[in-house]
Amino acid sequence: MAKRGRKSAASLEIVSSPAAVEAVERPDAPYDLTDEQAAEWWAVVDRLPADWFPRETHALLAEYCRHVVKSRRIAQLIADAESAEEIDIDTLDKLYKMAERESRAISSLATRMRISQQATSTHRADKGKRGVRKPWEA
Repeated sequence: MAKRGRKSAASLEIVSSPAAVEAVERPDAPYDLTDEQAAEWWAVVDRLPADWFPRETHALLAEYCRHVVKSRRIAQLIADAESAEEIDIDTLDKLYKMAERESRAISSLATRMRISQQATSTHRADKGKRGVRKPWEA
């Protein structure tokens, strides 16, 4: 027999059946990623809420992981070139340009997927400055 009257706020807060709880699984890394790229995938996916990456963003995330790994390899090549006895300026310049391209790609993809600090930050540069009068304006 049902109770009469309104339901209390406490009873509305309680989930009545286990079917109402939905489990959201984290997306699995695509099989075409290398082990190093898949490790980067899981590092990003595990850091954010489970539903952060809908299916349509998986290609962007996969490309992001590829660029991160490429960037690491280029950084290793730069370190090797800089520590060589004779520095080849042309080779080093090409490596620096490659590193910059990878950095731009990583930054662009991270911003689009809202995983960069800029995209997720709630901090504003002008926060707290509104409504504050300067002493000489009083």
